[in-house]
Amino acid sequence: MINRRNLLKAAALSPFSGALMSEAIAADPDNTILMTLPFGPVTIALRPDLAPLTCTRIRTLSAKGFYNGCEFFRVIAGFMAQTGDPTNTGTGGSSLPDLPAEFTDKASFLTGSLGMARTSNPNSANSQFFICFDPATFLDGQYTLFGQVIKGMEFVDQIRKGHGPNGKVLSDPTKIVSMTVAT
Repeated sequence: MINRRNLLKAAALSPFSGALMSEAIAADPDNTILMTLPFGPVTIALRPDLAPLTCTRIRTLSAKGFYNGCEFFRVIAGFMAQTGDPTNTGTGGSSLPDLPAEFTDKASFLTGSLGMARTSNPNSANSQFFICFDPATFLDGQYTLFGQVIKGMEFVDQIRKGHGPNGKVLSDPTKIVSMTVAT
């Protein structure tokens, strides 16, 4: 039987861990999200040191199964994939109140970084988030950075767009199979 804590420690040492992650953060199951995509598992280390309110929200919604079945409705090659809207339109969110911005100058949006999507109002993040395919440091200080893919980036790279022009659903959009807290 695989010990989950040892698995998370091994994930922290993977080549996807990046300079942002420390073994201590990655080995903390309360701050580790396990996302299953159709292609394989993705391990995400939350960064409550950067965005405590956002990390609490992501844990809460993940524990409730909120993200299960959400599609990646906005995907821009070389930039990011966005999900977290149960209506799969890009206009929905959870029934919880919007979050205040938690911008930081302590970390940058790099490959595998997770950030909260929002409207032009900096304090409008709710449930939608994005995963960066490549570095996107131009987002630094403008979006809440709350996590890092530490294992499974090869599966994130396979995400397909959910909607095309005029909201037309594509034939095979990528959906989150499940998203849970590691504990």
